[in-house]
Amino acid sequence: MDSQKNEAPVVIDVRDIKKKFIVYYDKGNTLKEKAIFSKRRRHEVHWVLEGISFQVRRGEAVGLIGQNGCGKSTTLKMLTRILYPDAGSIKMQGRVSSLIELGAGFHPDMSGRENIYTNAAIFGLTKKEIDARIDDIIAFSELEAFIDNPVRTYSSGMYMRLAFAVAINVDADILLIDEILAVGDAAFQAKCFNRMMEIKAKGTTIVIVSHALSQIEQICDRTIWIQNGRIRMEGAPRDVHPHYMAWMAQKNAGQQGTQKPAEDTKRWGSGEARMEKITVLDGQGRERNSFSPEEAFTVRVDYAANSLLPNAVVGLAIYRSDQTYIYGTNTLIDTSEPVKLQKQGTILLHIDRLPVANGHYTIDLALHRPDGFDYDFWRECASVSIAGAVQTPGVIHLEHHWKID
Repeated sequence: MDSQKNEAPVVIDVRDIKKKFIVYYDKGNTLKEKAIFSKRRRHEVHWVLEGISFQVRRGEAVGLIGQNGCGKSTTLKMLTRILYPDAGSIKMQGRVSSLIELGAGFHPDMSGRENIYTNAAIFGLTKKEIDARIDDIIAFSELEAFIDNPVRTYSSGMYMRLAFAVAINVDADILLIDEILAVGDAAFQAKCFNRMMEIKAKGTTIVIVSHALSQIEQICDRTIWIQNGRIRMEGAPRDVHPHYMAWMAQKNAGQQGTQKPAEDTKRWGSGEARMEKITVLDGQGRERNSFSPEEAFTVRVDYAANSLLPNAVVGLAIYRSDQTYIYGTNTLIDTSEPVKLQKQGTILLHIDRLPVANGHYTIDLALHRPDGFDYDFWRECASVSIAGAVQTPGVIHLEHHWKID
């Protein structure tokens, strides 16, 4: 799959783009003030981007990360042509859909149905194409009962649902996303995330800006870390993210006037909830780490929280020793319901079997909000060894039999 992406054509080509903003400190608001106080128009030129270059191939998913103000959202807005670079060039190939300014084209006095046609037309769909999709858009938004009401009567959650439903159903070649996967309630967020994974599987090119690193690791093939208007590092998410989190830990420690902490590149989060102990148990409840591909095991998480967290998500990812992503899921995807974390408690995840080739596998666990904000992300917090009777080539172990006449 990776080799196919490397051979795919480039559909986003960003060449040495630069972007500045002028910030005025004493600017007159009226014509009279501008004429009288013309010498007082002090301003500062702030360069947000100082030369960013990267390419994205068809079918590739790329995450942009960095601290607030680093220029990642500005980069995304230039890809959508909301903003234009002061220098450099951007070339895009294909229909582009953006989840950045959701509902930017909505008119409050028009109905939801009328706004679907207007907003989808902005994305480049013809009336015939919108006619063919409108039932799917309305169904996805779950607003059937309100679709002919004026949008001004919608709650903010309903407004965002409709906007997301339009943007996600235009069959774009390129999808641009900026921190908007936390739309609506927990069930709708799970549906949005699952739809994102379906879109990726179909070969849509994706560029996403997010502070939720676990979300990026589930969706993206590559991460670009932007710092002070330049690319600091890019590569596989699991290679880039530890360096970024170590840098953030050092930066935060410096701001608090403390000594540089020991760098923990395998764990991060706000600490509002924290996993205290991770244990792998066999079918009899005994602590064990070696299993056959057919055996069941349970991952036990003992946790503590500063306060009751009624809207949490528990996530898991499994990687082979060479960092090949084997499997990932979370409670929101599986149940469409939020998890209520107590001040102290236990989480059990029962896995019926791990049908993979013989080898060593590590487990990542996360406690986070539905929008991906991490309370506690713990990479490689547990491991299991799979040892079957026969060494299976490849990645997975398939039950099979031969019949030769």
